[in-house]
Amino acid sequence: MSSNLIPTYAPPNLVFERGEGVYLYDVDGGKWLDFIAGIAVNALGHCHPALVSALQEQSQKLWHVSNMFDVPMREQLAARYCADTFADLVFFTNSGTEAIEGLLKAARRYHFENNQPERIEILTFQGAFHGRSYGAINAGGNPAYLKGFGPAMSGFKQLPFADEQAFIDAISDTTAAVLIEPVQGEGGLRAAPEDFLRLLRAKCDETGALLLYDEIQCGAGRTGKLFAHQWTDAEPDGMAVAKGVGGGFPLGAFLLTEEVGKNMVVGTHGSTYGGNPLAMAVGIALWDEISKPETMDNVIKVGNFLKQQLAGLADNYDDIVMEPRGKGLLVGLKLHDKYVAKNLANLAREQGLLIGAAGDNVIRMAPPLIITESHASEAIAKLDRALQKAREETG
Repeated sequence: MSSNLIPTYAPPNLVFERGEGVYLYDVDGGKWLDFIAGIAVNALGHCHPALVSALQEQSQKLWHVSNMFDVPMREQLAARYCADTFADLVFFTNSGTEAIEGLLKAARRYHFENNQPERIEILTFQGAFHGRSYGAINAGGNPAYLKGFGPAMSGFKQLPFADEQAFIDAISDTTAAVLIEPVQGEGGLRAAPEDFLRLLRAKCDETGALLLYDEIQCGAGRTGKLFAHQWTDAEPDGMAVAKGVGGGFPLGAFLLTEEVGKNMVVGTHGSTYGGNPLAMAVGIALWDEISKPETMDNVIKVGNFLKQQLAGLADNYDDIVMEPRGKGLLVGLKLHDKYVAKNLANLAREQGLLIGAAGDNVIRMAPPLIITESHASEAIAKLDRALQKAREETG
C-alpha cells in the first residue's frame, strides 16, 4: 500500500499497540524487551504511573496558551533544573535540535554583546550528532547529513574527538564556543575522558570562549548522574537537553549561566509550543522521579552489571566484537568491519530484543532507567543468541 508520508524513515514491518514498563506489545500480541526506549527518550519506561497521572490531570485543565502568557509550571521546572545544575536560566523547547539552535544563538549573542561580533566560530568534534536542522547538521559536520542541502555554513570547525593537541591548536581568543557531547550517542557511544573535559574548561576560561555541552542523549540520568558531565568538575556555560527529560512527551531546553543568558532578552528568541502546560506537567513529574537518589543508584548498579555482561559477550564473540562501549545505561558493542551493526540489531529483534545501531559500527542500548538486573540478563541472553546467529550466517 502506498503512503502519503515523506519517505525519510525505513521502519520494519512491526507495529506496537501498547507499552508497559520495559516491554512493548505489538498489534499481534507479541512481547518485546525495549532496550532502545525511543532512542533514550522513555527514561521511566512505558506508561509510568507518575507521568500518566500528570498528563491526565493537566489535560483536563489547560493544554496551550503560547508564550504570550505566563505558564507558572515553567518556573517550577526551571527551578528544579537550576537547583541541580550549573545553570541560572532556562529556555524550554520541543526538541533537542531546537535546544541546540537556541544554545548556539545564545553563545554568539554573548560575544556580540561583549563587543566582539566577529567571534562566531564554534569548535565541535567529529562523530558528533547535534540534530537535523540546518544549523545543527552544520555543527555536527557529518558529510552524509550535509549532502544535498547547499554549501556548508561558515563558523563551524570539526576536530578529532578527544584529541587534546588538535583542540589546543584550534582554540584561540577568536573562538566563540566549544560544543561537545560528554558521551557521544550517534557517534558510537564514545565517552570523552574526564581530563579532556577539564582541559576544555581550562582553555575556554583562558581564551574567553564558552563551553557548551550537548546532553540531549547522555543526560537525564542516563549515566548515573543527572547529567554526564557531572562526573567531573568541568561545568559548562550552556547546555542543551531533551529526549529523556520528557519521558516520551516532546520536551527540550537549553540552560545558561546568568552571565550568558542575560543577553537573551525580549525578541531574541521564541517558541510557540515550547514550555506548554502539558510538557511542563510531564517534565516536572519526570524530574521528580529521576532526581531521587535511588533512581541514580539503580542506573549505576544495573549499568555496571550490564557493562560486565557485555564485556563477557565481547570475550565470547571476539571474532565479531571489538570492544564494549558507553557509560551507565548508554552502552553497546563495537563490531569488526566484517559485521554490520544494523544487521545485528535486526537479528536481536528476531529474538524479541529492541536495540539500535549507532555510528562507528556500534550496536546501541539505551534502556529505561528503571530496568533491573533481571531485565539486563534477559537482554544479554537474547543478544547472545543474535550474535550466535550472526556468526553462523557469516561463517
